[in-house]
Amino acid sequence: MTDPSVVQPALGLMFILGLRHGLDPDHVAVIDNIVFRTVEVRPRLARWTGTLFAIGHSVSVATVAIGVSLVAGWFAVPPWIGDVMAWMVVLLLLLVGSLNLAALLRRGGYTPVGWRAALVPASLRASTHPLAVVAIGMIFGLVFDTATQAAAWGAAASTMGGLAAAGTVAAMFAIGMILSDTIDSQIVGRLLLAGSGTALALRYRRAVGWVIVTLSFGMAGHALAGLIGYPVEFGDDMFTILGASAATLVVVLLARGHRRHTARDNA
Repeated sequence: MTDPSVVQPALGLMFILGLRHGLDPDHVAVIDNIVFRTVEVRPRLARWTGTLFAIGHSVSVATVAIGVSLVAGWFAVPPWIGDVMAWMVVLLLLLVGSLNLAALLRRGGYTPVGWRAALVPASLRASTHPLAVVAIGMIFGLVFDTATQAAAWGAAASTMGGLAAAGTVAAMFAIGMILSDTIDSQIVGRLLLAGSGTALALRYRRAVGWVIVTLSFGMAGHALAGLIGYPVEFGDDMFTILGASAATLVVVLLARGHRRHTARDNA
């Protein structure tokens, strides 16, 4: 029987990791784009885009984690896999940050850019159906970096209690991710549905872009420091706090802009 003193902290950590994963730059980018595309044709759905996306994402993560837990005793993962994955994550974060920085510096409207979106079929990206949003989330969850993390969690959970432990770990991660992705789409959807005009929506989109750039380069820098032998120790809860603070700052600044916009209209 697994020691509860070991399991409970592990489940708390998985919840925090889920919250942080929901703030992943690629998540922010794809959810923002879907909400902007959906708000005109399915206004009620728009605010729940993040929830649907995270549900699909969680299904993939759970499938990989549970599947690996079932076969964990059949093979051993080479130690070098972890280093390769760490370097790939750094490169992909730098790619996302650079693409969004270039888009922000160009003239004209800004659209968040994420590398995973290129893996989604164009017809699926253009759809506003709820199942399409779930499917996009599932595809994101099967991309190699997320799938590899889920596989590692499944292998670890198998030593804590087998299939039941793997399912519980995946569920706690999913709850955290669904919470942060839902908050994201609720904020974007409510701003767009508030009737504040296109200008405010575009300002929000650009503000989100700067959050994506900051998170991408910040997370890449932190990971790179550890890889080259100069680790900066931050807990996973600190990453969540930093990401949530950045998002809160965006909302506060936009709320002030909205009040000024409304005041001008009523003058």
